[in-house]
Amino acid sequence: MSVQLHSAADRHYWANEWLTSWQSFPATGNYDLFGNAHGVLVVHNDDVVAAGEGLDAHQHQNMEILTWVLEGAVAHRDSHGHELVLRPGTLGYMRAGRGITHSERNADTRYSGDRLRVVQMWVAPHSDGLDPAHAEYDVTEALASGEPVVVASGRDEHRETRAVEIANRFAALHVATPRAGQRIALPAAPFGHLYVARGQVAVNDAEPVTEGDALRTTAAGPLTVTAVEDSEILYWEMHAGFDV
Repeated sequence: MSVQLHSAADRHYWANEWLTSWQSFPATGNYDLFGNAHGVLVVHNDDVVAAGEGLDAHQHQNMEILTWVLEGAVAHRDSHGHELVLRPGTLGYMRAGRGITHSERNADTRYSGDRLRVVQMWVAPHSDGLDPAHAEYDVTEALASGEPVVVASGRDEHRETRAVEIANRFAALHVATPRAGQRIALPAAPFGHLYVARGQVAVNDAEPVTEGDALRTTAAGPLTVTAVEDSEILYWEMHAGFDV
């Protein structure tokens, strides 16, 4: 078993006039996404987008793209007719498959200063050339308990839940918002990626990790997470590497 801490300060950083991007895996520029992957996770960006700004229409292929809003709202539009606004508590999912064009922008067009903070995650699919798809999953009520919620999964064990089904049968995304002092359990996995989106948590009673930090685990047993303060975490449970 190994646990590697990737501190917030060590993330790849990219910015322009309206976007600040903290990247757990380098994603901006000429980088080998798969060479830098952990498990099947190849992109994990924590982005802040200014009001009225965003990415114009661009294309993706053969990638599972998941969007989790921390502050504000993101407006999504794609070439298959999906048009919606995502807010905190609702997961957005897009299967790029054989090809899809989309735009994503800060839904606040009033230029009132309301920023968008969003975590976007890319997972390699288990098959290329699939039909593009889109889904969203509101887990606002389920998160209130502080216990982990499976928000997206391709694993057979989660087929009976209402989680978004992704095209990777080896991966599942868990989100939790534990309150200060609350202890929660996360499942064992050959590969794990635990990201602290807010607050501060201690994992297996080790030194606390704080906002922007990530733990990458290999061959780990179950994880016990204790919230030092009110927190929000995202945990990828992965049972194979990206090249499956």
